[in-house]
Amino acid sequence: MTARGRRQAGELRDVLAGVEAAEVLTSPLQRASESCRLAGFGERAVVEPDLREWEYGDYEGLTTPEIRDRAPGWSVFTAGCPGGENAFEVEQRADRLVARLRASQGIVLCFGHGHMLRVLAARWLGLGAVDGRRLALDPASVSVLGDERGVPALLTWNSGPRRW
Repeated sequence: MTARGRRQAGELRDVLAGVEAAEVLTSPLQRASESCRLAGFGERAVVEPDLREWEYGDYEGLTTPEIRDRAPGWSVFTAGCPGGENAFEVEQRADRLVARLRASQGIVLCFGHGHMLRVLAARWLGLGAVDGRRLALDPASVSVLGDERGVPALLTWNSGPRRW
């Protein structure tokens, strides 16, 4: 995690101060668990394997432009990753998470990764994993999944410093 990433994760402490979470879940990967700790929830966090980032397989460590040099027009949401996961596999993980979140008796904080969290939100809304591509998500942002009059909704999305 970069110094900027640590600073952004630390800023979540103030943003989330006073939140009475029934559960705190974190991906098993280091960036998410470190973000959770810096946000002040590390001691309460339970590792949730389904929150881990998309498995990039042969593309691990490559940037999108590098992948597109090999596979023009590539998108993780539509093409998946050779030797890694495809959208259907990530969707199955997200569905297990949605079921867990809906069964919870209160607020659940999830510390995870961009692509997986975008799929989680899409599945919360009843959309396919591929629709996660339409939900831009910045690092250390806050999003709230909930219901509006009994209909799954994004109550807050990508709140925090903007790219523009």
